[in-house]
Amino acid sequence: MCKKAKMIFAALIVMMALTACGEDPALTRFRQSMDAFCTKISEIDTSINGIDAQSDTATTELLGYLDDLDAAFRTFANLDFPDEFDYLEDLAKESSEYMTEAVKSYHEAYGNDSYNEYTAEYARQNYSRAYKRVQIIISFLHGEEPTDADLTIEYENE
Repeated sequence: MCKKAKMIFAALIVMMALTACGEDPALTRFRQSMDAFCTKISEIDTSINGIDAQSDTATTELLGYLDDLDAAFRTFANLDFPDEFDYLEDLAKESSEYMTEAVKSYHEAYGNDSYNEYTAEYARQNYSRAYKRVQIIISFLHGEEPTDADLTIEYENE
């Protein structure tokens, strides 16, 4: 979960960098929305890490927090990105789709008072894909070009 904390910290730095005198209202709304998203996923992450794994309600609590995380990612996917970051909207939508699939799979993996290792692994992979896209978005917001062997960047001729 330390990786997520770094991502959230990086996002907060982006938000501070986007804050400037005379900033346009769309950029201000975007910054506030990104800040709210990062805060929300940080809170959910803290709650997940605070679950007592030995508790009889651990699975129910986990699945509830994952549902909250899915809702936060759906809200993130619906953000109105300012024109200069418009190219990141599809990536935000992909992150939400992966998170939705992850949460659905976690529900299946832990359903019927049993545990399905293969479904849980599939869920974990989609969960990772969702966060990877958020990390890429944050890198671009920082003005950095992420270096990742699995990432292909297509440039449009202007």
